[in-house]
Amino acid sequence: MLKRFALEQQRQHEKKNIYNLNEDEELTHYGQSLADIEKHHDIVDSDSDTEERGALSAELTAAHFGGGGPLHEKPTPAPGKDGERPRSRKELIEELIAKSKQEKRERQAQREDALELTEKLDQDWREIQALLARRAPKPGNRDQERPTPDAYDVTVRELGFEMKAQPSNRMKTEEELAKEEQERLKNLEADRLRRMRGKDEDEDTKPKHTSADDLSDGFILDQDDRRLLSYKDGRMSIEEEQSGEASDREGAEDEGEDAGEGDAEDSSGSEGHADLDSDGESAGESERPGEEQRRASGHASPGGGGGAASTELPYVFAAPESCEDLKALLSGRPTEEQLLVLERIQKCHHPSLAVGNRAKLEKLFGFLLEYVGELATDEPPALGTIDKLVVQLYDLCQMFPESASSCMKFVLRDAMHEMEGVVEARGRARFPGLDVLIYLKIAGMLFPTSDFRHPVVTPALVCLSQLLTKCPVLSLQDAVKGLFVCCVFLDYVSLSGRLVPELINFLVGILYIAAPNSQSPGYTLVHPFRALGKNSELLLVSDERDVATWQRRHLALHWASGPPARTETEANHIRLSCLAVCLALVKRCVHMYGGLPSFHDIVRPLRALLTEHLASRSHPRELQELIRATLTDMETQEERCQPLICEKSRPVPLKLFTPRLVKVLEFGRKQGSSREEQERKRLMHKHRREFKGAVREIRKDNQFLARMQLAEAMERDAERKRKVKQLFNSLATQEGEWKALKRKKLKK
Repeated sequence: MLKRFALEQQRQHEKKNIYNLNEDEELTHYGQSLADIEKHHDIVDSDSDTEERGALSAELTAAHFGGGGPLHEKPTPAPGKDGERPRSRKELIEELIAKSKQEKRERQAQREDALELTEKLDQDWREIQALLARRAPKPGNRDQERPTPDAYDVTVRELGFEMKAQPSNRMKTEEELAKEEQERLKNLEADRLRRMRGKDEDEDTKPKHTSADDLSDGFILDQDDRRLLSYKDGRMSIEEEQSGEASDREGAEDEGEDAGEGDAEDSSGSEGHADLDSDGESAGESERPGEEQRRASGHASPGGGGGAASTELPYVFAAPESCEDLKALLSGRPTEEQLLVLERIQKCHHPSLAVGNRAKLEKLFGFLLEYVGELATDEPPALGTIDKLVVQLYDLCQMFPESASSCMKFVLRDAMHEMEGVVEARGRARFPGLDVLIYLKIAGMLFPTSDFRHPVVTPALVCLSQLLTKCPVLSLQDAVKGLFVCCVFLDYVSLSGRLVPELINFLVGILYIAAPNSQSPGYTLVHPFRALGKNSELLLVSDERDVATWQRRHLALHWASGPPARTETEANHIRLSCLAVCLALVKRCVHMYGGLPSFHDIVRPLRALLTEHLASRSHPRELQELIRATLTDMETQEERCQPLICEKSRPVPLKLFTPRLVKVLEFGRKQGSSREEQERKRLMHKHRREFKGAVREIRKDNQFLARMQLAEAMERDAERKRKVKQLFNSLATQEGEWKALKRKKLKK
């Protein structure tokens, strides 16, 4: 056998032709020669299960091709058995279809039987595999102690089992996120419009092309019905996902053929309108991303979904071109829907999606600001909605700060011009409406208030100071508005700690009109307050019995724009609430300005008024405790700060005559010229020196360039000489060979 094997190898490696360089050993694939495979003999279809697959029967050939006879020759139908009539072409085709289906079912049954036998064989093999895999124990002492690993080995093993960092997806940019959000809203809006029109999901899709050879039996030739084979814990497991999905689809089709019959359990496998069920059942994995949101909002099923979809909030909105368009979108909707509308407008018109979207959103800020002003002037004012809309204003301001500042400056400029016109006409002005106060509050929330100078905050501070100095307090509404302006003013200067004299003066006036007038108060009131007059005791409680029923709470802002108090008790409660807010602001000012050197002068009128209020003992207990706490804080802050002291300076010396300085002449220098002439000569000398240095550097550069050019020329000449010499040598060699060849011919 060894000799036979050696002879076969020698025969294979022995070259039949000495000059055939391409001859090599024969290549095989799975035991077959590649040369035989390339001849394409006996092609076997991988999808065929029988050897006769692909062969056309005589009946099929006769039915479709006429049996290969003449073109105009028609086959004569043979009479049937027992005198039956001959079958028509349609019957033959139906019989052919039935036979093909029968063969398909038989092949499927054979595949299932083969799979069952394979599983059984694998199970039997696993049972005997444990017996075959048993090995004899290795000789040795099992009780021998293993060596204790050192710290290095332990660290290496820990690093080997340490969790490796898994690659993550790339973070998407702001433009990509905006694009995805716009596409999502467009898809949701298309679904809503489809449901509103009562259309099914399948109606919008184009019908698939059906071939003329389609048997319409639901059999898909290009479907891969092979099962996935895998092993888990030593056992073979076959995934049934594809077969399960096919059964779900068949169940859904059977369900659609029935006249409305079916359970809620079978609906999880269908791909219809499971997301619109009124009972809110889950539609499984076939649910689209936006359907969960629609189901959570409580929309109805397609049976009555036309009206529900029409009342549903759209997902795509056009950018408003005017404030009226924005009011048409937001009016009549609850606050949550208004916020959702504004959010969807920003997402659908993100600046990165189109060129003109930036201008649209910049206009949206101005329209939204105007809409907030209109909400503030309503009766009653929608303060809760305004509070929620400030978030949208802040987002737009962060995106477009320049346009936002321009809009805010325009609003404040308009309010100031109106107030100045009233002051020039009447000599005084009333506090503005609630919309202007809301604008001042929003300006402090959108822009930094601690800057030394800001294009929006600085005009707002001037506007606040003008309101506190030029608007007299003539009613309880004016007192509420003035206290609101003081709160806004303190919010503006809370970080910078600026001293605001207008604020201190207004608080002094509020404390004065809340106490009985005295003949010699010890301090001076300035405009807009008066020591004596009609409104000098505006916040004085008229009935002592209302003091006992008053409870301290926040001063509602709607009192500033609402109707006056209906009863005297309500008016007294508003007066006490205003006094409580004023005391809280005074305490806040004491803590803010406690470190200033002029703190003693600032709190002097406030201390006198607080002492007067405390001595009256006509206020509720909470207000008295607040007054005592404020006075205590004043005393504490005064101990911390030091009074103003003039800075010590050195004594001024007596004025003396300026000594005359004579310049010492140096030998060898040109003297006798003025300072300007000396400076001119110095510059000329410096210019001459710099010019010579520049000429020197240029000369050196020219010399260097000349050397480089000479070196390159010499290198080119040497290369040319070398090539010429090489050419002459080759020619001499050829001439010698030619002469030698010529001599050989002559000798012959």
